[in-house]
Amino acid sequence: MERVTVDDLDPTDDGRDRERRGLSGALGTTDVAVNHYRLAPGERISGLHAHGDQEEVFLVVEGEATWETLDGTATVASGELVRFGPGEYQSGTNGSDGEVVVLAMGAPPDSEDVRIPLACPDCGHEYVRPTLAADGETPVLSCPDCGAETDAACSACGSYDVRAALADDGETPVSSCRDCGHESETL
Repeated sequence: MERVTVDDLDPTDDGRDRERRGLSGALGTTDVAVNHYRLAPGERISGLHAHGDQEEVFLVVEGEATWETLDGTATVASGELVRFGPGEYQSGTNGSDGEVVVLAMGAPPDSEDVRIPLACPDCGHEYVRPTLAADGETPVLSCPDCGAETDAACSACGSYDVRAALADDGETPVSSCRDCGHESETL
């Protein structure tokens, strides 16, 4: 048996504004990823994405979280869970005025097939994958069909703080820059 206290673990610094604690390493899990999120109002767990090879379950421990999907949004209250099967697009956020605490579990633990619901500008394939360019540093979006790579920077300001989200119509996937607010249906 392995036992940990969430608050005894240091948050992971992944360059985002959220507080995330990876519990898998401390627990020694091999078949499931476990993460603890504490989100202030407006913070996100992630941008709109899917894992082609991973099932995810989220338990809202405190507060009320909202998930965007390609089918709309769903509000999940404290004590409720939500599940996303492989290939289902989702993005969790704190749309409330208070703090939200979420426990996330995914299996298998290491997803090799992350999908962003934006079409490839070269061949029109329905999604692209986040990766790094040949230099190992520059974020790009690559097409699993034709192999084309597109710079993942905002076309308006050049920032790499870009995520996939739903447009104001609640249906159309767009790239959205967190720095300047620019949104685009294209890469």
